[in-house]
Amino acid sequence: MKAILFDFDGTLANTLPVAYYAFQQVFHMYDGKELTDEDVRNMFGPPEPEIIRGNLQHTDKEKAVDRFLEIYEQHHEALVKPDQEITDMIKTLKERGYKLAIITGKSRASLGISLKALEMNEGWFDSIVTGDDVGNAKPHPEGILNTLRDLNIEKSEAMFIGDSNADIEAGKRADVFTIGVQWLPEFQTSEFTGEPDRIYKKVSDFTCSLG
Repeated sequence: MKAILFDFDGTLANTLPVAYYAFQQVFHMYDGKELTDEDVRNMFGPPEPEIIRGNLQHTDKEKAVDRFLEIYEQHHEALVKPDQEITDMIKTLKERGYKLAIITGKSRASLGISLKALEMNEGWFDSIVTGDDVGNAKPHPEGILNTLRDLNIEKSEAMFIGDSNADIEAGKRADVFTIGVQWLPEFQTSEFTGEPDRIYKKVSDFTCSLG
């Protein structure tokens, strides 16, 4: 195995609470609509601006997008705590020589807010693909296949790690080894409908599995 590709929300960072909160606030402010966490999860796939543009009824969609990012950034510190175990895992994998990548449906703007707030260095990753960079969201394998091409890595040399059914399906459609994780306080899928090759509930168990 030469490359380890990660989803972000619910996989590398416990950012789902702030994403839920920001969406809920925006839809309440602009549409007077109350969304549950599940309602928000059901909209996931495209980057946040596209979710808002596609689902908000209010005509001032661009202001709503800006407001989402403002809320996301303002409440990030309160709702998302750094995870030292994740940070140590990334550093360990880099030291072992693996190529690392992020493949996320998040917009580059929200990902940038999270990476900065959590002091996660973009330089730790050899490739970062956001929802802004692809025409097809997960479970389409476009992001994974583009990353493999950019890193010059064969499918048999890579694994994709994520916390949602869409992540696992994307990995399977890209024909890479798939790992489902439930190692953060908040994750999207409690039972995977498509069986991952492995499931880990502890970061340490995954790191040890690599030898």
